[in-house]
Amino acid sequence: MNFLARTFPVTSVITMKCIILRLFIAAFACLFASITASAATKPNIVLILADDLGWKDLSCYGSDLYKTPHIDRLAKEGMKFTQAYSACTVCSPTRAAILTGKYPARIRVTDWIPGLPPTNPKLLVPDWTKHLPQEEVTLAEAFKKAGYATSSIGKWHLGDEDNYPEKHGFDVNIAGSHTPGVKSYFAPYNIATLTDGPGGEYITDRLATEAAQWIEQQKDKPFFLYWPHFAVHTPIQAKKDLIRKYRAQKNPGLMHTNEFYAAMLESLDDAVGTVRRKLDELKLSDRTIILFASDNGGRVPTTSNHPLRFGKGSCYEGGTRVPLIIYWPGVTKGTVSDTPVISMDLYPTVLEMAGLVQEAASGVDGLSLVPILRQQGQLKRDELF
Repeated sequence: MNFLARTFPVTSVITMKCIILRLFIAAFACLFASITASAATKPNIVLILADDLGWKDLSCYGSDLYKTPHIDRLAKEGMKFTQAYSACTVCSPTRAAILTGKYPARIRVTDWIPGLPPTNPKLLVPDWTKHLPQEEVTLAEAFKKAGYATSSIGKWHLGDEDNYPEKHGFDVNIAGSHTPGVKSYFAPYNIATLTDGPGGEYITDRLATEAAQWIEQQKDKPFFLYWPHFAVHTPIQAKKDLIRKYRAQKNPGLMHTNEFYAAMLESLDDAVGTVRRKLDELKLSDRTIILFASDNGGRVPTTSNHPLRFGKGSCYEGGTRVPLIIYWPGVTKGTVSDTPVISMDLYPTVLEMAGLVQEAASGVDGLSLVPILRQQGQLKRDELF
């Protein structure tokens, strides 16, 4: 007979054990509730990056042919920027700038990778870096350090296998590789980092499915989803039913007349709708920040950036002005900002919105847009490069 049995009646021993067990359960429940509450206070971040999307290519920015109701809804609930600029006129430098908060020249990623040097340049081509430098602290690394799940789903184009998303703080890499685009928007895709879907599957739809599935897997923890689409980069390929739809609607008097491009853009818009429905279904919408941007201006003559001059690859406005929409639940309420902003600003902005103020301010060129989003101030800056 043990000491408790010798000292106390059996019923007393059982009662004490029950009390101890209940105290243990209560303590564990408090700890679990604390952890859950802590996770719930951290907002989720979804950063959507379109490829080669022009400033006028959304309905909410004035397109007279392209239909983008889901992205328009973001603008109605968020803040639409009318003077947002890309860090470069082509893709890789802007992507590097978004992920690091630094000017392309500072990190020496100054052309699309691997680039195409002119045969008889008037000036020497600078010695530049053809990958995202691993010493840079990316958004994914900053969020991962703060306990976030991180994923890159879509186009990467920031270096070879030694510099893929997994080397820069992303837990998951789906479809990201060194290539600037896809050979075909329809399966088989022949992308090493993406399993092929059934024949005829459209890659924009597939990336939406992958994003929605990953969000569901992370629903109980804060997450950062970097979602860079291949659309609307060449090749200009779309689903036949959507092409027919826009062919019936276009006429010579419109600013936008490309039914193939319009159909691609509707699929991109549908993808945004898929992810928003998943967030609604999981009851995550009220604590998920969504940003939508483009890496450079629209490609001419595929689309029109009128009244801006030229497009992708040009340092005129058509090559650098891009759509930017930021939806911050409980803060943004369908407003418009005419403040000039640039790609690097997204880095300190999302980190500050997540409460990571120190990380947001550490050695970056971008400025946080939080004062503008809260309508409590302006940026202290009088130049962009």
